[in-house]
Amino acid sequence: MASSHSSSPVPQTNSSDAFFKKEVDATKRFRPVQSLPDVCPKEPTGNPNNLHDSPSLVVDQQRWTIYHSKVNLPAALNDPRLAKRESDFFTKTWGVDFVDTEVTPSFYLPQITKEHFALYQQEITPREKVHERCKNIGTPKDTFDRTLLHTHDKSRTDLEQVPKIFMKPDFALEDSLTFNAVLPWSHFSTAGGKGNRDAASSKLLQEKLSHYLDIVEVNIAHQISLRSEAFFHAMTSQHELQDYLRKTSQAVKLLREKIAKIDKVMCEGSLRVLRLSLTRNNCIKAYNKLKLMATVHQTQPTVQLLLSTSEYVGALDLIATTQEVLQQELQGIHSFRHLGSQLCELEKLIDKMMIAEFSTYARNDLNRPLEDDCQILEEERLVSLVFGLLKQRKLNFYEIYGDEMINTAKNIIKQCVVNTVSQIEEIDTEVVVKLADQMRMMNFPQWFDLLKNIFSKFTIFLKRVKATLNTIRSVVFLVLDKNQKNRDLEDTLQKNSAKESMVDSEVAYLTHEGMFISDAFGDGELPAGAADSASQRNTSPNSEPCSSDSVSEPECTTDSSSSKEHTSSSVTPGGVEMMISDDMKLTDLELVRLANNIQELLYNASDICHDRSVKFLMARAKDGFLEKLNSNEFVTLSRLMEGFILDTEQICGRKSMSLRGALQSQANRFVNRFHEERKTKLSLLLDNERWKQAEVPAEFQDLVDSVSDGRISLPEKKPTATEERKPAEFLIVEGQKYATVGTVLLLIRIILEYCQCVDNIPSITTDMLTRLSDLLKYFNSRSCQLVLGAGALQVVGLKTITTKNLALSSRCLQLIVHYIPIIRAHFEARLQPKQFSMLRHFDHITKDYHDHIAEISAKLVAIMDSLFDKLLSKYEVKAPVPSACFRNICKQMAKMHEAIYDLLPEEQTQMLFLRINASYKLHLKRQLAHLNVVNDGGPLNGLVTSDVAFYTGNLQALKGLNNLDLNMAEIWEQKR
Repeated sequence: MASSHSSSPVPQTNSSDAFFKKEVDATKRFRPVQSLPDVCPKEPTGNPNNLHDSPSLVVDQQRWTIYHSKVNLPAALNDPRLAKRESDFFTKTWGVDFVDTEVTPSFYLPQITKEHFALYQQEITPREKVHERCKNIGTPKDTFDRTLLHTHDKSRTDLEQVPKIFMKPDFALEDSLTFNAVLPWSHFSTAGGKGNRDAASSKLLQEKLSHYLDIVEVNIAHQISLRSEAFFHAMTSQHELQDYLRKTSQAVKLLREKIAKIDKVMCEGSLRVLRLSLTRNNCIKAYNKLKLMATVHQTQPTVQLLLSTSEYVGALDLIATTQEVLQQELQGIHSFRHLGSQLCELEKLIDKMMIAEFSTYARNDLNRPLEDDCQILEEERLVSLVFGLLKQRKLNFYEIYGDEMINTAKNIIKQCVVNTVSQIEEIDTEVVVKLADQMRMMNFPQWFDLLKNIFSKFTIFLKRVKATLNTIRSVVFLVLDKNQKNRDLEDTLQKNSAKESMVDSEVAYLTHEGMFISDAFGDGELPAGAADSASQRNTSPNSEPCSSDSVSEPECTTDSSSSKEHTSSSVTPGGVEMMISDDMKLTDLELVRLANNIQELLYNASDICHDRSVKFLMARAKDGFLEKLNSNEFVTLSRLMEGFILDTEQICGRKSMSLRGALQSQANRFVNRFHEERKTKLSLLLDNERWKQAEVPAEFQDLVDSVSDGRISLPEKKPTATEERKPAEFLIVEGQKYATVGTVLLLIRIILEYCQCVDNIPSITTDMLTRLSDLLKYFNSRSCQLVLGAGALQVVGLKTITTKNLALSSRCLQLIVHYIPIIRAHFEARLQPKQFSMLRHFDHITKDYHDHIAEISAKLVAIMDSLFDKLLSKYEVKAPVPSACFRNICKQMAKMHEAIYDLLPEEQTQMLFLRINASYKLHLKRQLAHLNVVNDGGPLNGLVTSDVAFYTGNLQALKGLNNLDLNMAEIWEQKR
């Protein structure tokens, strides 16, 4: 009944369009509380001006005044339709029209909570405290206050009679405790009543409750009487408010009529155009969607057609595009609910088909006839398969090719053996069934030709494998290059988009029925600013974007996001052009690892060929066949294997050690046999050597002449030329004559064979160096035992070791020493730098030979020294002159000279005789001192001088000793 000062009621309408009042400023919302104007007519007083001229809301013609509001409040609170109160409390009912309903909160009024009054409470709390303080200090000012206080105390006294339980805010008879406190059960224990006492108690309780009700009603009436002025003021103000609401309702009705006319005249047509345009766009989209569905419906037949032509990449691209369209454009369409799973199964089937196809391709490629043609088999097919496998991330497909390589290598050897055996009549294949046994029946030329054929087949096989694997690697590198270009393009686009994002372009969209107003326009009907911004966003060199929020033309079909996947064409090294799509979801690390694995597969192909060749060699070497080969045969075999090893290294780019190891193993066995044969031969020659000068055949002179400028090579045999030439007495080496024995001539040839073998088989250089060092040491030690140690007396049966034997042995050693530096340089040129330490063996051998030569020279001097000691110990100074002792000494000196002069060079002869002369002077001086002969010019001195002059003359008369400085004055004791 009372109205609020902060808001006014708004009339409700059935229309969906609501009228909203504009919210006023917050500073204007709170105004001082004012009472509503009194629009109700007052009691007539005879003055017509006092009457209100506004229309009355009361239908009755008689004007209503405040005197018509008289009412009995207790009668209003009690149900007037009941004639009397019921005797029982529970038979009393409320009014039939009295229903406790909940008032629905208004949608237009804010929800007021305690937080809205927080600021007011903060401001009013200090004032309230001041007010309470002043109220406590102040005293009643007038009689009215005292009367009011007295009335209030009286009312309080009356209310105190009512029990406190009725005053509780949570009073409820539903509570059992409250019910028992208000109505004890003792008053209602019997239904029919057992006595007047119980009836009187019940009556008394009812009267007591009625008395409490009367007290409350009296107090309520008293409170209403105190506030009657404000109550009637509110009632009278209701008339003016209803008048205002009537005027407002009329104004709203007029406004709604005007709005309806405006809507009909100005808006309905435009909105209808917009709705029709939107409907048209939706129809176009539906048409495009149906066309897309028809295209998707043809996916499976198209995939089958592509698979029939081995277009695996195209089929996979079509499946990927279709799946993306199903997920983005056609999601939720019931007819395609199983198509996704069907495409997944089809994709798995394509994976199996590609693997089987690649296996078949590898088998066909590797099992082709091994001719010189190394062209790639069906390169386009190979490229398509590799792209499909890369697209499906089947990165282990190269293992299939590796398995086929192993089987092909086995078949190559088997087929070569079968073909060769079939051409040899000596081998009966019906008797000898196993291929290995048939192969062992071949002689060396037949087996060598077979091995040569196998190596040639393996070479062609490796070239084919390399060509195929290079094509596969080129595909991998093209994909890798495409990934790099895509990253560069993305970086460029990001930089451009970052620059464009700095320019803010705002496009306003009006809403109508929950849709964007841009949906109502075609691409050509957009506003200028929006069209410009849209054209900047949707710039595409190939196609226009067709999305759910834009209008496409009828000719434009709805494309999936896969249409953004551009393809670029590339050309393989073989000239095959191929399209590379951007959906290769392979990282650079995976592609690089795959390329390395493919390159490693080429290395494995070389290793496979080498391993199969090793097994072939080992199968032939079981009966010691390779160890029985002579030097020429083994060298030929070694050169063939070295050539094959170099060819494979050139093709594959990496060394394979298995065949090289097998060759090294066989070479070691060959070296051992080679060395043992020659050492045994040398031992036999030395044991039969009589240490006499041998004639030098022309072939040995040619052999020595071939060793020129430090280069060692065995000359080719010329039987006709050598028969016409006579043997020479000496071996001419760089202008010097060397008298040698036959063993040394053969030893030189053996040494050259060692060096030649190193040239033919470089892998055995170190072993040959060790064996040759051992051979040279053996010759030195054995010759020393036979000559210096006089072993030849027992071995050969010589009567004695003469000076000629000694000189000849020394000259032979000198010949070997002459060739040691040449041999050393030959091996040094063929050793690795880290192997140069092995050359110290030659230095040790040279020192041993020089020591041996020095021992022989010392032995010759010792022979003459013992002779001088024997002869000069019996020397006596007496006539005749020359004495017999000196004649004997000169005779022995002449024999010595005759024995060694033709064997040793003149310089060595002079040096040897100088040493012999020194020994002679020493013994003569000792004998003269023993005989007390001094250089005093006496007769004894003269005799000695004559003998010495005879000795000097004879010695200097020998060939090559005429200029020898004998210095015979040293035989005399120097005077002190």
